[in-house]
Amino acid sequence: MRIFHKILCFHVQDILWEVLIYLMQNGYCNMKKELELYIHIPFCVKKCEYCDFLSGPAGNQAQREYMEALFREIDRTEKFEDYEVSTIFIGGGTPSVLPGEWIEELLEKVRNHFSLKTDGEISIEANPGTVDEDKLRSYRRAGINRISFGCQSGDDRELKMLGRIHTWKDFLESFSLARAAGFSNINVDLMSGLPGQSLRSWEESLEKVAKLHPEHVSAYSLIIEEGTPFALKELDLPDEEEERKMYEKTHEILEGFGYHQYEISNYGKPGRECRHNIGYWKRTEYLGLGLGSASLIGETRFHNTGKMEAYLANSGKVGEIREDREVLTRENQMEEYMFLGLRMLEGVSEREFQEKFGTSLTNIYGNVIKKYIQMGLLEQKEDRLFLTRRGISVSNPVLADFLLD
Repeated sequence: MRIFHKILCFHVQDILWEVLIYLMQNGYCNMKKELELYIHIPFCVKKCEYCDFLSGPAGNQAQREYMEALFREIDRTEKFEDYEVSTIFIGGGTPSVLPGEWIEELLEKVRNHFSLKTDGEISIEANPGTVDEDKLRSYRRAGINRISFGCQSGDDRELKMLGRIHTWKDFLESFSLARAAGFSNINVDLMSGLPGQSLRSWEESLEKVAKLHPEHVSAYSLIIEEGTPFALKELDLPDEEEERKMYEKTHEILEGFGYHQYEISNYGKPGRECRHNIGYWKRTEYLGLGLGSASLIGETRFHNTGKMEAYLANSGKVGEIREDREVLTRENQMEEYMFLGLRMLEGVSEREFQEKFGTSLTNIYGNVIKKYIQMGLLEQKEDRLFLTRRGISVSNPVLADFLLD
């Protein structure tokens, strides 16, 4: 009987071991931590009137020198062997100004250096008019499965005023080419609150884009940034009430086309939310590669130098290009948890806050929460705290109140 019992135990152990191997091989039992990658390509055809991003036009030689520097940075960066990369976002600038083969080369370099999830989300930003069939095929070969088009408006007059290089027709052609190339996850960026823009012209832009059925729409409000050409001009901007109506129309129109709002400025078809951006709002660790890119590793924030000469000279010595290291305090972490988490319509979890920080949400933010619930701008339901529809439209001052003194 004892012999039979031993044989049975060994057999059960073998079965359990085989099950464990299967689960590990298929990603069900992954002990590695999650890491997101952001890769900055600081080039564009022409700087837009409103843009304050670290980007600008450059010739082919300068672009190649930058890519070689970016490859050196990847080669010299630690391998993060305890992590698995879940999302990659290639942003800019306009990454689609580069030859498609360079993007293939870039992602091959990334795959050789980091461990990537088999079902990872890999996005690239593209400007309408800068992609063609060959580039899109290169993106697909490289494993890119999500493309984000910076359309901004469906009105050619508004596009010209913004300094965009494309027309609505150019956008339609690029969108069609991406579909033909096999892209089944496309985002379209749109911008409201533009100089001279009316509520009706904004509605028309939304409807024109929604009728194309992209999987995701990012609808941002124009912000006039210091140092941009727009900051030096007298602009005929919509007033606060008009902007509020634009925001409400965005929700109404996109909801009517089957999109659900999951973040203050983002709408997706079910299951098509941007996983990379959700990672930012949930404070998933991320590594920035390239000029000026930011990182959060553990509870340490830092960013790469924004000076091109310094980046080109020192990218192979990553310790010399990383600047402004800041180890976040417990209070910093609480602040970020709140003002990033509350951007999402699902809000934040009181239970998760307790687990992360060893104290209750009410103990830290009770007065602020009570104030905005009474004003109808926040709502508490079961375990979650979230912005109401009214709260979303005036979110900036509400979120600012979660900064600790």
